[in-house]
Amino acid sequence: MDFSQVLAEKTGTILDKWILAVRKDRRIESADDLSYTAVKDHIPDVLKAMVTVLSKSQENEIQSIVTASFQHGAIRAEQGFDPAEIAREYHLLRTVIFDTIQSDLLGGTPVEIIRSMRLIDAILDEAIARCFKSYVEERLRELQQLQSSLALHNEELTRLISANQEYLSQLAHELKHPLTSIIGYSDLFLRQQRRKTKITDNYTNLEHIERVLRNGRQLLHLINDVLELSRYDAGQIKLHLAPTDVQELINNVCEMLEPLAAGKNLKVVVDCDRAPKELITDPFQCQQIVTNLISNAIRYTESGTIIIMCQILDNQRWAIAVSDTGIGIAPENQAQIFEPYFRVSASDRPYLPDSTGLGLAIVSRLVKLLEGEIKLVSEVGVGSTFTVIFPYK
Repeated sequence: MDFSQVLAEKTGTILDKWILAVRKDRRIESADDLSYTAVKDHIPDVLKAMVTVLSKSQENEIQSIVTASFQHGAIRAEQGFDPAEIAREYHLLRTVIFDTIQSDLLGGTPVEIIRSMRLIDAILDEAIARCFKSYVEERLRELQQLQSSLALHNEELTRLISANQEYLSQLAHELKHPLTSIIGYSDLFLRQQRRKTKITDNYTNLEHIERVLRNGRQLLHLINDVLELSRYDAGQIKLHLAPTDVQELINNVCEMLEPLAAGKNLKVVVDCDRAPKELITDPFQCQQIVTNLISNAIRYTESGTIIIMCQILDNQRWAIAVSDTGIGIAPENQAQIFEPYFRVSASDRPYLPDSTGLGLAIVSRLVKLLEGEIKLVSEVGVGSTFTVIFPYK
């Protein structure tokens, strides 16, 4: 019996059943938003090639399988599939093929059945291997593009910082949006690659992707800080006063930064029992101040505790204090700590690589905008306490 002819006649049925199975399978989420045609992709070509190979007269013809599978892998990479989803696709295809032609297979001789099943399995295995190869190549190509883009943006930022203040804000804005796109796309790529456990170059890919993400986030963080400082110096920051629950605001910031502290095994203590229940301030700018102070404390503390305290001082004032057990700040540096681009040096390194030197400069300006004052008490090797005092009304 010529099973290639049977497969050719039932290709349409196999495709319909396979697409239905893919759409129902919750382990292939990437197909949820795709059209019938997009899901089908090059699978008809794979089946057509299978028919050719199954033909007794053309058993050695596999180039059509190679071509169809390569195209399928590249398309799936562009569509955002991860390797596990592609493997699941082919598993479903194998199941549907055998279910559809089962009755015809049983009508053949044992030799014909074994030959056909072996060929179908071999063809699908070859298709999977070629598909994954093209998938990885496509992903590496995209990664190279991301790295090139990031390198260009990094060069532009270096020029930007040394340029005239007049052009600083405009150029930083132009850099911010593509960088956000780069980081978001790299993050998606990273999640996909982390689930790919059977590709030999997986760890190399992860190393490259993590480098893109790390540098991209660092660059975007710097641009955001530059923009914030630029807006203040240009008088473009407007206050939006509203009733604010300061205790809830501090708790939200601590929850957001908890992973950073946990990554360094730092204990974070929040004492807000004497905090004002509700007051009128700009909640966004207040959150910016608290976030910068706490993240700064975590950044410069290798072990120990971060303490955040909020309390009413008297009828006229309230305060937030952030204390750490970090490297501390030398007396000769304490007058410069709120200047842009000034960074505290540790004994074993010139400065922390993820520090921009803008966080405290932004804090001091926002505190001034909110008619407050900031005080610093610090000792090298012991730690620092930043206290921000605001008028109650």
